[in-house]
Amino acid sequence: MTPREHLIALASIEGYRDVEEMLCDAAFDDVVPGICKNAECSYTTGTEPDATANWCEICNTNSVVSCLVLAGVI
Repeated sequence: MTPREHLIALASIEGYRDVEEMLCDAAFDDVVPGICKNAECSYTTGTEPDATANWCEICNTNSVVSCLVLAGVI
């Protein structure tokens, strides 16, 4: 999946109307949505805004990235 596809999936899973709404909400928060970047996994969790390699509890790898990093904001 591309970063854009991950962002769309994450926004949907987290209940946002679209990626823009999720990013606007995340811009002012200490914990933001994050998603595992492994293709076969869709694990999501709250992450630090600058998370680039947080632990995925499903595939046991450091592959969870924050929405702000995926979008290139950070």
